[in-house]
Amino acid sequence: MTAHITERKPAAEHVAVRCVDSDVHPAPKRGELVPFIPEPWRSKYFLTHQFAEQIYYDAPDYAHAFAMRVDAFPDDGEFACSDPDLAFRQLIMEAGSDIGILEPAAYPCRIPEAEHAMSQALNSWQDACWLDPHNNWHQRWRGSICVGIEAPQLAAAEIEKWAGHPYMAQVLIKAERRPAWGDPMYDPVWAAATKHDITVSCHLSRSHHEELPIPPVGFPSYNHDFMVTYSLLAANQVMSLVFDGVFDRFPTLRIVLVEHAFTWILPLMWRMDAIYEARKQWLDIKRKPSEYVKDHIKFTTQPLDYPEDKTELTRAFEWMECEKILLFSSDYPHWTFDDPRWLVKHLPEHAREAIMFRNGIETYKLPDTVPALEGQTRVF
Repeated sequence: MTAHITERKPAAEHVAVRCVDSDVHPAPKRGELVPFIPEPWRSKYFLTHQFAEQIYYDAPDYAHAFAMRVDAFPDDGEFACSDPDLAFRQLIMEAGSDIGILEPAAYPCRIPEAEHAMSQALNSWQDACWLDPHNNWHQRWRGSICVGIEAPQLAAAEIEKWAGHPYMAQVLIKAERRPAWGDPMYDPVWAAATKHDITVSCHLSRSHHEELPIPPVGFPSYNHDFMVTYSLLAANQVMSLVFDGVFDRFPTLRIVLVEHAFTWILPLMWRMDAIYEARKQWLDIKRKPSEYVKDHIKFTTQPLDYPEDKTELTRAFEWMECEKILLFSSDYPHWTFDDPRWLVKHLPEHAREAIMFRNGIETYKLPDTVPALEGQTRVF
């Protein structure tokens, strides 16, 4: 630990932000989240049953490390990324991320009101245990306003509650709920987000079996099926947002798809544009679908598709204009963690600054400087 952690005082000197990490997963310590769950849901729902193992998640070494970095588990026996100081040391000081966007996760609930109660708890917990002056003394953490999109009016109220928080950087939703996002039932969520000029991000989730993404041939059985399937889910949400006119109704809406991969967006844009040209006299949207994507939707770099022939990835980056639509993400503390010092080397040189920090600053409305940290690794 550095002296800065002991003193809990930010430095007067500031340095330029050069790495915005859009995917960091904090976890509550044992019992830490429960007091924040509002009644009656705490007692009558969350404390009345045990959550079983999610058996379709068969990531490497899951039985031992729960698909986390082994060194991310603190010495007190708590879960990976439950200690803000350890996360700060590993991700900020050692890996070189300057700002980390916190994206807490919780097992989804079948009851919308229960999902809302859990979202309320996650927001209050972030505020008290990660974004408070003691744990965010360095001003490097930014939180997510978690909402249950299946209860749009409640979600909008939660956005209103937290939108003025100085360290809440985005709204966080899940993609599994039906119908698709283009349905007007979700308009209160988009309206609240655009009213406060705050980005809406969607992280892939793991839900009950019947709520998982449904490929044409049925439910996935294993993690490798599941992870690929999530790109199909994201593709459907992109098409719904575009063709159902969400960006025409909310022209300042910003969407980030976190951990859904991104190389698939290039052929999807090609296909949507072709359909648009053939049928635009029957469509109400005002522009080519690819233009909506490039103006309104961002994708995170993790997971990075990495073909054996590196030139294939380079060409894909160029064709999709990666400098317009990608944000760096590490996925800390998961086993799939991408160190920013490693990933930046695989980006086209002309796009590196845009992806590693400029797009993040613009998307999340972040400051372009942060208090200096003696001894911090710098990616640039």
